[in-house]
Amino acid sequence: MLFTKVGTVILLVADMDRSVKFYKELLGLPVKTKTQSPDWVEFFNRETTLSLHAIKRGKVDDSAGSKDTKLGTGTLVGFMVSDIDSTVQFLKENNIRFFKEPRDEPFGKHAIIEDPDGHLISIAQLKRTGSAASESEEFDLLGLLGAE
Repeated sequence: MLFTKVGTVILLVADMDRSVKFYKELLGLPVKTKTQSPDWVEFFNRETTLSLHAIKRGKVDDSAGSKDTKLGTGTLVGFMVSDIDSTVQFLKENNIRFFKEPRDEPFGKHAIIEDPDGHLISIAQLKRTGSAASESEEFDLLGLLGAE
């Protein structure tokens, strides 16, 4: 196998300050302080990180030149929470836009919100199954089940 794990999920953002405020202050994600710059911020201190990379709206630079891109399209980042009802209440109190209102699903309770650039964020409280392996397998399916 060539790939052994996901190292980081990188979200391209138009306004770094606004996005950092959203993920840090509203969602409560811990910032990796040693990896911050005006154009790059990483969250979490474990194996997989969520990274924000600032770009000018509609452009991404790469070695082949510039390409047009739309921010927030085709991306769904999933988080598990222990109390989705209080999480949803907090998000609504802070005027976070819901792409999918909370509802019961076969795997538990689920909602989808949007970040400032339109990236979709899946929030799930999984049913207790008694097995950590089966919980992670169910969570892998959220991208397919969540946006229906």
